[in-house]
Amino acid sequence: MSDRSPGATLRLTVGQAVVAFLGRQYSERDGVRRRFFAGCFGIFGHGNMAGIGQALLQAELDEPGLLPYHQGRNEQAMVHIAVGYSRQKDRLETFAVTASVGPGAANMLTGAALATVNRIPVLLLPADIFATRVASPVLQELEQPYGYDVSVNDAFRPLSKFFDRVWRPEQLPAALLGAMRVLTDPVETGAVTIALPEDVQAEAFDWPVELFADRVWRIARPVPEPEVIAEAAEIIRAARRPMIVSGGGVTYAEANDELRAFVDATGIPIAETQAGKGSLPYDHPLNTGAIGATGTTAANQIAAAADVVIGIGTRYSDFTTASKTVWQQQGVKFVNINVAGLDAVKQAGLPVVADAKRALPALQAALAGYRSDAAYQALATRLAGEWDARVVASHHNGFGAKNGLLAQSEVLGAVEAVMDPRDVVVCAAGSLPGDLHGMWRTRERKGYHVEYGFSCMGYEIPGGIGVSMAAPDRDVFVTVGDGSYLMMPTELVTAVQEGIKIIVVLLQNHGYASIGSLSESLGGQRFGTRYRYRSPESGRLDGGILPVDLAANAESLGVRVYRAKTLEELKDALARAKAATTAVMVHVDTDLYEQSPGGDGWWDVPVAEVSTIDSTQVARAAYEKHKLAQRTYVTPAS
Repeated sequence: MSDRSPGATLRLTVGQAVVAFLGRQYSERDGVRRRFFAGCFGIFGHGNMAGIGQALLQAELDEPGLLPYHQGRNEQAMVHIAVGYSRQKDRLETFAVTASVGPGAANMLTGAALATVNRIPVLLLPADIFATRVASPVLQELEQPYGYDVSVNDAFRPLSKFFDRVWRPEQLPAALLGAMRVLTDPVETGAVTIALPEDVQAEAFDWPVELFADRVWRIARPVPEPEVIAEAAEIIRAARRPMIVSGGGVTYAEANDELRAFVDATGIPIAETQAGKGSLPYDHPLNTGAIGATGTTAANQIAAAADVVIGIGTRYSDFTTASKTVWQQQGVKFVNINVAGLDAVKQAGLPVVADAKRALPALQAALAGYRSDAAYQALATRLAGEWDARVVASHHNGFGAKNGLLAQSEVLGAVEAVMDPRDVVVCAAGSLPGDLHGMWRTRERKGYHVEYGFSCMGYEIPGGIGVSMAAPDRDVFVTVGDGSYLMMPTELVTAVQEGIKIIVVLLQNHGYASIGSLSESLGGQRFGTRYRYRSPESGRLDGGILPVDLAANAESLGVRVYRAKTLEELKDALARAKAATTAVMVHVDTDLYEQSPGGDGWWDVPVAEVSTIDSTQVARAAYEKHKLAQRTYVTPAS
């Protein structure tokens, strides 16, 4: 195996070849080279133990550091860890994830969908059924009468940006190179799946040594066409009330400084999507905050009157557009800077298909001498200040005003106060993402990490572990409700095992606050959203509160827990957690019904058209009124 001369071969199993290849892949952007795979997370079973598992063991013994192995507790959670890590690393690094055949592989499907929706690179290596079929049907094989080559892994096809199954060793080099092509493409990236039949993993083959040479994949920065920049500048110069919508593409491109320079030069106010939160510090005078369904009154008011919208790195989700109601001006035009043509043409906008770090300076130069009206800038600054005052007031909502429980906004205020500017807040699902989007006062780049493309319950703890692994010099505060916590608490064991510090702030309100509130607004009377005993009298789930102790659960997994009920107790607990060096939890009881300040955005969730329930009938009337405000946004850009 020492012969590396041209034409030489190495005799390795398919599993060993996979590990040897992955450990020598690098990404490069702006002259900085990084090892692309930080390691491999894996849970082993009969499908991958003797293949990928043996190869990881051999590498750990023979070449320490080539592809470090990390143990997970749940296959879906391992993918979430990889996503959290890669997102914090601006998609320039990631993990591989391996699982055994059948249920182990199928457990990764949700993670695959999340990665692809959020456009985050992660390599999935699920074991597969025997290529030889000699013992078929094997344990955990999905038998289908229409084809013997079908397994549960075929479910990855619509969820992956690249999928291949290696039936023979000869197919492996093409599969690996194809996988890397997609993983390092800022437009096409997402979940990449290479299914590995369990017998093929252990099969030996003579591989060309060139396959295992260090390989550098350059992350492209597409430049804008001068003609398109000129046209974009013409549209913006004609605007009276332009605004910027900053999305995740700004941060992934590391274009935050370019955005600030553009805003300072042009005086155009900005609003932020969930992924774009933190594009500029919250207190920049022209940052109006979150936009859309969970947006601020400031951003949504600016949006309602905007005549030109400059979208930068946004995919214009329904939450961003408030289900296409946030921009109300007739004939509003869009200029869209995005590396993805799919997003650049949305809202019939002028597509500037380019990297934000390249496009913004070019557009700023084309707009030399242009600046928005001073009164318009002053309006944006005033509205942002008024909203911030509401946020600060909500941090002191009045503990015990109703039932002795803290409001969620009070908890978030206390968490924010104890954090350093560079610390990171993590969340994904429930009512917390909406409150964080509208109220969180992000001060530093990469300080806000809310997974809201898939809004996957259970992402929070594993995602936070990935963030902490990517940024060990920053404290990571995982905010999670009891509903999401119950979905996937087991990776706390991984954090303890690996010595990874995360601070889990668990808000216990005995129900689903977000869906409960939504249900109430839709006339559903919070049906099925509270954790209650089934009442013997009514036969419904409207009895007493369940005696669930999630703090004790976390303690049983090896995590130190600080309990808090009052605001002073919470502040003390958070200070203790901040000073800790290992994974800790702060458990706080909160009010299920107390609402945080809202930004008057709307979200299109259809209401039953006919019903015998009065509350549903009232909600349907309100729904039809909101529908009248929806726009198509198909006005030509020029």
